[in-house]
Amino acid sequence: MTVYTTLDSPLGELLLVGEKSATAPGGTALASLSLPGQKGGATVQDDWTHDADAFTEIAAQLGAYFAGERTGFDIAYVTSGTDFQQRVWTALDDIPYGKTFSYGEIAAQIGASRAAVRAVGTAIGRNPLLVVRPCHRVIGANGSLTGYAGGLERKQQLLALEGITPAA
Repeated sequence: MTVYTTLDSPLGELLLVGEKSATAPGGTALASLSLPGQKGGATVQDDWTHDADAFTEIAAQLGAYFAGERTGFDIAYVTSGTDFQQRVWTALDDIPYGKTFSYGEIAAQIGASRAAVRAVGTAIGRNPLLVVRPCHRVIGANGSLTGYAGGLERKQQLLALEGITPAA
């Protein structure tokens, strides 16, 4: 069963979408975390059930992250994507709090060629789990801010929260 809720945050109202799962901590595996106006973000569907209680643990972890009290997430995910996207998204999960990687470094980490940097950027842009899967930690090779589905201002907010000041 697909469940959803919204959550106020410093980035605006987040839309959390999940699947009920007996094996997930808190009983819900997160399928999507979208920001207002996000390119390609989720929208509530008629067959989804509003259930704020299903996201209690996830909401607590997000609150602690935004308060500067948490540097990572212990959340069950359920995402679908191509094998390439899954490899890129797994690489995002490995970027430590307060650190950044370039698109080229992500490509190298997953064993893709330099020519695959654009494809890596496309896969990152389709990350369904903004904030918790830290695509905001991926920047340009020269250290500058580059694309973010939630908008560059929000990317900058997240990086600042983590003590990162990208190149201008």
